[in-house]
This record gives sequence, C-alpha cells and structure tokens, in this order.
Amino acid sequence: MGSIEHDKVFHVDAVIVGAGFSGTYGLHKMRQAGLKVKVFEAGSDLGGTWYWNRYPGARVDSEYPYYQLTIPEVYKDFYFSERFPDHREIRRYFAHAEKVLNLKKDIEFNARVNSAVWDEATSLWTIRTEAGHIAVTKYFCMFSGLLHRQYTPKFPGFENYKGVVHHSSAWPEGVDMTGKKVAVVGAGATSVQIVQELSKQADQLAMFMRRPSHCVPMGNRRLNNAEQDAWRPYYKTLFDVGRGSAAGFAIPRQTKNMTDFTEAEREALYEDLWRAGGFHFAAGQFPEIFVDRKANRVAYDFWAKKIRARISDPVKRDLLAPLEPDYPIFTKRYPLEHDYYECLDRENVEVVSLKNTPFKTFTENGVVTEDGKVREFDCVVMATGFESFTGSVATMNIKGKNGVDMYDVWTKGVRTYLGMVTNGFPNCFSAYSPQAPTALSNGPTILECQIDWIIAAINKMEKEGVETLEPSIEAENLWIKSINDAAEPTLFNETDSWWTGANVPGKKREILTYLGGIGAYEAECHSALESWKGFELKQRKSAV
Repeated sequence: MGSIEHDKVFHVDAVIVGAGFSGTYGLHKMRQAGLKVKVFEAGSDLGGTWYWNRYPGARVDSEYPYYQLTIPEVYKDFYFSERFPDHREIRRYFAHAEKVLNLKKDIEFNARVNSAVWDEATSLWTIRTEAGHIAVTKYFCMFSGLLHRQYTPKFPGFENYKGVVHHSSAWPEGVDMTGKKVAVVGAGATSVQIVQELSKQADQLAMFMRRPSHCVPMGNRRLNNAEQDAWRPYYKTLFDVGRGSAAGFAIPRQTKNMTDFTEAEREALYEDLWRAGGFHFAAGQFPEIFVDRKANRVAYDFWAKKIRARISDPVKRDLLAPLEPDYPIFTKRYPLEHDYYECLDRENVEVVSLKNTPFKTFTENGVVTEDGKVREFDCVVMATGFESFTGSVATMNIKGKNGVDMYDVWTKGVRTYLGMVTNGFPNCFSAYSPQAPTALSNGPTILECQIDWIIAAINKMEKEGVETLEPSIEAENLWIKSINDAAEPTLFNETDSWWTGANVPGKKREILTYLGGIGAYEAECHSALESWKGFELKQRKSAV
C-alpha cells in the first residue's frame, strides 16, 4: 500500500465532515468542550455550500440578522451590506470567522471523505479522504448538509449536445452570457436567481419548467453600519426568539383561524405580510392553510393576483401563475425573488412547460420538444438541484456495524432517531439533516440546535462513562411514525418535491421534515437525552 505521510494521520476525539456553517459551529463548540477535533472539507476554503455556490444571482434567502452563527466573537463586529447577502458576502463572513476563531489550524482542505469504517473491537471510527488523510476518532460528525450532491436528470439524447453545459452547483468563474442563446432547465429557487441575472445578459433565454414555483417578494435592500450597530444589542434577544420559534425567525405566527377574520381584515393582513418581504407572507399565515384546501386556495388566490398583475404576456401569465394551482401553495420550496416575473416577461425570454411539451431529444446544437419545435442554444444551465438529504452520505462509504453501508440503509428509506443518529452506526451524528425541521428552517438556527444537542450528548457520555451510543430500531420506528403521523393530515403529502425526495426518479418518496417547528423539536430532543430514552448504550469497561 505504500507509506503514509505522518502529517496526514490523526488521532482525535471527533472528526467533522464539512467546513460550512455546521462544521464551523461544530468545531468552535467542540473546542470549547475540550475536545480535540479534525475537520475534513472537500473544497479549498471555508464556506461549505457557499464555497461552491457561485452561479449568477446566488443569494441567501434568510434575512439579516438571522443568517449567521450566534457566536458573539464573530457577530459583534461583522457588517452585512444587504438584508439578503449574496454569495460573495457570505464568503467574506467566513473569512471574518476564520480571522476571529482561527479555524483553519484544525481543518484539512481539498480532503473529500471517501471512507468511514466502524471498528466494533475498539469502538472507534477510521476516516479516510481521497487526499490520503487518515483519522481515528471516537465521534464521527457528518456536517456536510442536505444539499450536497448535485442531481442532473437523464434527458433523452443529452449526450448528443455539443454546446456548453453548466450545473448551478459547479459554476466556473468568469462566465459571460452576453449575446448568447441560453437554456435554463428547472424552475426552483436556484433557477429563479439565475434567470434574474442571465435574462438581462443573454440574447435569448428559454426557461424549461415542470411546474411553476410560488415565489414571494424578497424585499432586499442595502444596510448601513449605523443601523446594524443600533440593532446589535438586540441580536441575542432576536436569536433566542428565533431559536424557540417554528422556523428560526422572530416572525409572529397567526393563532386565530382565517374564519375569525373578515375578508377585509384578511386582505389587510396579507398586504402587510406581502410588503414585509422575505418569508413573512408564508410564516405569518393562518395555521389551517396547511390542512384545509379551501383556506390554502384563499392564500393561493391572493398570491396569484399579485403575480399575475406583473406579467403582461397572457401565455406566460397562465404558465407562471395559473388561476388553478398546480399544487397547494407553500407545500414545496417557495423561492424569494426581486424582479423574476418581470424578467420572464421580457421579449427575449421564453417559458416552456415540460408538462405540455416534454423534451423529445437533445441535438448537437440544442433541443427538440414533443411538439416538434427546434431550439438552438450556446449554453444549457442545469438548475436541477440535488439528491437532497441522502446525497451527503452517498459517496462517503460509511460502514457501520457488520460492514453495513449507511447509503444502502437510507436508499430503502431514511432512518434516524431525532434526525441525528441511526441504528447500527454508533457515535455517528448528523446535523442539518433529514427527519428534523431542516427544510422549513433558517439554516444556522436548526444546525446550532442540533450541534448543541450533539455536544450535550457527548458530554453526558463522557461524564457517565458511556463508550458508545446509538438509537434502538424501535426508537427509529417511532420517530419515523411520528413524522408521518404529523404530516398525514396536511397538504404536504400531496406535493412531490425535494422535500419528499420525489425530485430523483427511483428514490423512495417519504416525508423527510419534522413539521412541529424548531422549538418543539429541540424540547423533544433534550427530553430524550435526559433519560437516554430510545438509546442503546455500551459502558466503558473501566466504568462498569
């Protein structure tokens, strides 16, 4: 096998995979807990998703001040320039975090993990990377996120296309679409941001979609330093309220039903939420819109009225904001937009419904749809998303007890307890993960909630002489049942999307999101930890 460089072999207490928000927070908090930690990151710098996200228009859709870590040393003197920062600003934020926390001394970059093997005899994990690193550790932390492995559908004849192809998750620097003929495949959140930029550069742009997204106004604006200094003393209060909320924002939820309001009162409320921008129109909704079809339709009709008024082309208007909804509003990802509908309304932009006219075949120069129309393109942009939730474990070759691969287990249906641990994989933890409130939450809020629990579990293990921890199969079954039971009466069950794994053909369709909100989730997790409810433990021999 050859010799192994000494500086690539590590014996540590914990290994973290990923140096994005989860990895950064996890490293900082585990250091504070006195643990020796090594982080492996596939990219060449900090940022995780935001290291890779460089496509035109890439921007956060969680508003200031919530899309940051609640580490006082980091947030006390960092200034954002916009309410919704773009990808460059987020990388600037990570550079600031590195300067303050000195993170890189414990991170190996360009180190994609390709093997993680549990040794039952020693109760240790051995982690290997493509770059030749080896780490032996007690605790293995998969903090690589839920949108990690890009997904490109198998379109007929796509191998014939000789033009330029870019996937949104691997966008090269310096791409200029000025004067080009561009196809954008997909109509989700990433496509929305790309279309807003490329429609103003390209000579012609065609956006191919299966279903329209229900976009809501972003309401982005510039921020100044004085404003942020005035708000900074309130940050902890805002973070605490967000942590106890459903989605991570200090947005009041409606406690009354829609029927308690007159039509005029409801319209006035909707207008206020719409003007606020961001996720206010969704988060401030009446509770029954997620279970009652008539109430959901009222919310949709308000949305459609607002959007249809912005589109002059009647064909595009009916495709993008149809009078009859394709699916219940807010039951799949609802992107934030600035001038998306005005961009699609431009004369140089075509909207193509793949439901009405599917792809027949790609050619050397473009694509032919089933109606026989031939379109030629210089570039095809794949805004087709990710193998969500399970993609992060697909290529790591995580072998637990008896050599069982986690991906093989999850292919049959994701199995976790509390969204963080899986039977057969001792001392293995996940954050920003499936079967948690992840998809419906502000990213930093939910990952901090989970990582704080993971560190509390590790501290409790060390204090009580616990060598290994894993959930029982029964606990997993009950957790999965509770998630399904909560979703069963809702309209989420009716809509296929990456939230349910239905964006990838052949993947099991299942509810992957805890719908009770962050506050209820965190309380449930800590209640289980207090008495080790649902866990199988092995004590250290010296502690027996």
